Amino acid sequence: MKLRDRVALVTGGGSGIGRAIALRFAAEGARVVVNDVRLASAQEAVDKIGPGAGGRAIEADVADSSAVRKMFGEIGSAFGRLDILVNNAGIANSGDRPVGENARIHETRMAELMAGDGITTHWDVTETMTDESWHRMIGVHLNGTFFCTRSALPLMRAGGAIVNLSSVAALQGLETVPHYSAAKAGILGFTRSLAKEVASRGIRVNAICPGFIDTPMTAPMSPLMRRMTIGRTPLGRVGVPDDIAATALFLVSDDSTFFTGQWLSPNGGLVIQ
Repeated sequence: MKLRDRVALVTGGGSGIGRAIALRFAAEGARVVVNDVRLASAQEAVDKIGPGAGGRAIEADVADSSAVRKMFGEIGSAFGRLDILVNNAGIANSGDRPVGENARIHETRMAELMAGDGITTHWDVTETMTDESWHRMIGVHLNGTFFCTRSALPLMRAGGAIVNLSSVAALQGLETVPHYSAAKAGILGFTRSLAKEVASRGIRVNAICPGFIDTPMTAPMSPLMRRMTIGRTPLGRVGVPDDIAATALFLVSDDSTFFTGQWLSPNGGLVIQ
C-alpha cells in the first residue's frame, strides 16, 4: 500500500473528484478525513470507505477561515499530524448566470460558426457579474486553498504533500467563467510559490489541472455541449473522477518524490502545452 498509515485531508470530498480521491487514498492505506460543506455528503464518503479505516467526516465551508481553523483543530486533536492535504473543494457557478444559460449561448455561437456567417452573440459575463458572485468564487477556490494550507502546515512534517486542484481554465481561460478561470490561475501561482517556500522542510506542493470530467458539477451541461467537448478531445471521451484520483495518488505517494511546484493536466488532449 502506497499510503499506509498516512493521514490525509480531502476538501470537497463528499462527491465527484474529491470522493474518488478519498476512496483511492483509503484503498492505499491512508486514514482519510473527508471535508464537505454538507456533512451528510462527507459522511456518505466515509461510510463508503468502510469501518476500520480510521476515516472521519468534517463539515466546513473552506471559504470561512474560522471554520477552517476549527476543522484543523479537530484534525490535530484526533491525529496529531497531517501528512497529505488535497485542496479540492470548489463550485462551478456562483449565481449570476445559470449554467444552462451559458450552455445555450455557447451552442448558439457554435451554430453561427458552423453556418459561416460569423459570431453575433456575445457573453457579457464580466460586465454583468456582481461583487458577490466574484467574491464567492474566489473565496471558495483561492481563499479556501490558502486557508486550508495555512492551517495544514503546522501539522505537517518532512515527507508531507499538498495537491491543489486547478483546471484547464487556468491554462487557457474560459470565456463563460472569468472568475473561475482567475481563481484557478491564482491557485497555480500559489502552488509554485509555496513549493519554493516549504521545500526546505521536505514538503512537496503540486497541482492538477483537470479537463472535462464527468461529475455533478458538469452534469448541467447539455448533450450538445457534451458532444462538442468530446469532439475537441483527441482521446474521444470525457474524463472520470478516477482519472484525477490516480493523478492525485501519484503526486502524494513516494512515486513522485522529485516533483514539486508542478502541474499535471489529465485532459485527454483537450489542452496540450
